[in-house]
Amino acid sequence: MIIPFIKYYFKSETKYGTHSPFVFSLIEEVLEDDRHYYAFDHLDYLRDQLKKNDQVISVTDFGAGSRKLKSNQRKISDIAKTSLTGKRLSEFLFRLTLWSKPRTILELGTSLGLSAAYLAKGYKASRLITLEGCPNIAAAAKHNLEYLELENQVEIRVGEFANTLEESIEALGELDMVFIDGHHAEQPTLDYWEKVKPRLSSGALVIFDDIHWSHGMEAAWEAIKKDEGVYLSVDLFYKGIIQWKKKDLTAEHFTIIEKKWKPWRMGFWK
Repeated sequence: MIIPFIKYYFKSETKYGTHSPFVFSLIEEVLEDDRHYYAFDHLDYLRDQLKKNDQVISVTDFGAGSRKLKSNQRKISDIAKTSLTGKRLSEFLFRLTLWSKPRTILELGTSLGLSAAYLAKGYKASRLITLEGCPNIAAAAKHNLEYLELENQVEIRVGEFANTLEESIEALGELDMVFIDGHHAEQPTLDYWEKVKPRLSSGALVIFDDIHWSHGMEAAWEAIKKDEGVYLSVDLFYKGIIQWKKKDLTAEHFTIIEKKWKPWRMGFWK
């Protein structure tokens, strides 16, 4: 991913290079917010415990799979070290829901439940359904969500996305936020997008994980950006964010980086 990152880096702008109030607020209040929230303490403790958990489970993988773990017999600790969304990006998800206050959230790809926990903790009034293909991983995630006292806010649905996605969309009704993190391949990503798109609320946010994972994911991201209902897109390299408007508006596309990585772009020079 070195070459995609180099391209992203030279194309990216800091908040001082954007004219969109929405994107400026997203950067200031979500991307560059370094405040420590009390919820992070329990989440950090759970993350550490999962990385020490040597329990072995049998994994059924319907997605693109792990680039590092090839065996179907895996330790919880190994799954935690290779599959969990990193601490910084997880805190980004927390701040994103705190900022946008979605009533409904759909997550594709539960893993051990930590990203769902960050999303739910960010806005406790939301209802979240998360989809996981592997029953044993889902069972571990359920245990983790119970530890965090989120079992009444977060529902895990188990099975292949082809069998659980549509009924989950129906159960939530209008979708205010969708986090697609379950199958890092071009066609499945486009298929998921087509499934969720008709139920997105005006202003809904759709987060795509690992948009530069492969040429296929980059192609999917570029295709989604061109959809007529997309009002705005933000490329953060590891994640891409779409805002949906359902209106005949001219779309805007941004490639954004935190100002600390381009300290000379402080608004004085363009």
